[in-house]
Amino acid sequence: MDETHKKILQRNRVKLVTVLDPAKLCDRLLEKGVFTQDMIDEIQSAGTTRRDQARQLVLDLETRGSRAFPLFLECLRETGQQSLAELLQNGAPAVTLQPATPTKLEIQPLPISSPMDGDKPSKVPDCPLEKPSTTPSPSPNGEQLRPKPPGRIRRDSIQNYKMDASPCGHCLIINNMEFDPQTVLSNRKGSNIDCEKLERRFKALNFVVEVKTNLKQRQIKCELSALSKKDHSQYDCCVVIILSHGTEVNHNRFPGAVYGVDGLYIPVQHITNYLNGQHCPSLQGKPKLFFIQACGGDEKDTGFEVSPDEINASFGGLDDQTDAIPMSSSSDSLSLSDEVDARATLPTPSDILVSYSTFPGYVSWRDTQAGSWYIETLDRILEENGSTDDLVTMLMMVNNEVSQNSAKGLYKQMPGSFNFLRKRLYFQTQAQ
Repeated sequence: MDETHKKILQRNRVKLVTVLDPAKLCDRLLEKGVFTQDMIDEIQSAGTTRRDQARQLVLDLETRGSRAFPLFLECLRETGQQSLAELLQNGAPAVTLQPATPTKLEIQPLPISSPMDGDKPSKVPDCPLEKPSTTPSPSPNGEQLRPKPPGRIRRDSIQNYKMDASPCGHCLIINNMEFDPQTVLSNRKGSNIDCEKLERRFKALNFVVEVKTNLKQRQIKCELSALSKKDHSQYDCCVVIILSHGTEVNHNRFPGAVYGVDGLYIPVQHITNYLNGQHCPSLQGKPKLFFIQACGGDEKDTGFEVSPDEINASFGGLDDQTDAIPMSSSSDSLSLSDEVDARATLPTPSDILVSYSTFPGYVSWRDTQAGSWYIETLDRILEENGSTDDLVTMLMMVNNEVSQNSAKGLYKQMPGSFNFLRKRLYFQTQAQ
């Protein structure tokens, strides 16, 4: 598809997903050769809601040829969706539809070898001359559709998680702000701002949100155990968010650990175990999401130089703090080593995603007035893109934006995630 038409679809994706009626379009798009029958079947099985199917249709449309966009407009008009057609036509360059013509297959004869080399065998191509076969159906721009190599997974074969239960699921937020004075952990000013944002956001995403504040290690375990014992059979998802100090620990699955207010930590891999298929059967096959706003260690990343054209730098406040336990006499000192504690093998628990505010081993920055970089960005991305983009795509947006921040004009932060989801995950939105 022409790049201009792609941008028009992307710019109007929210509107399309909100009002488009895929049921009326599928037969027309199939008749005009915009989609194949397999693609139509995939769209119809993309989800139980009209929005899921509309989202899949728009995503697939962007992968088609240059004739796909004008043919799509024709289908909209023919099915009574004139207002959408006019919305997309506005600003789009005029396109003259040309008949799709298959590419001609030219067969070149093999060169005739001569006996000039004596008994030496003549050289021939490594592969034999292909015999003419049935020509595959052309795509809307006249290009031949290449057969799929065996074993390759098509992008349009990836399914979406079922996310239409109401409510969608439970969301547990643990917000540790005030730590025992006998520990070396400082109070986390600004964490209440993060907590309030996330509580509002996940309520808007149709989750039952429960907030627990200033928990000791034992209390964190009790809350996770209680969550695992709930009956989730009527829900589609479960979310755990932990806002606390953190550190780097040895592990064999998920790196890092978070602290209770008593100065005792619990490894992230133990946190995820509470909701795995063995300990919480009613969540088997359903997405379990963990968001960790805590340091992964005490390393401070000073970044590396890039061309000014590659990044739009933004600077954090002068009062930025980290969520790391200090590992030396000065919290501003820089360690010269970074020991990676990951093992060579990594088990793959299914349907779990752990999103970290920072790369394992490094500090995570928090503005005492505006909240943490990671949570502030995550909340905004979910608000702006939740109705059109899947979770993994939105987390990449978060990674990109947070990576452009600077603390005290020097230090950087790089969020990331361990993703063991098997399908795309689209949250519910209020417009749905």
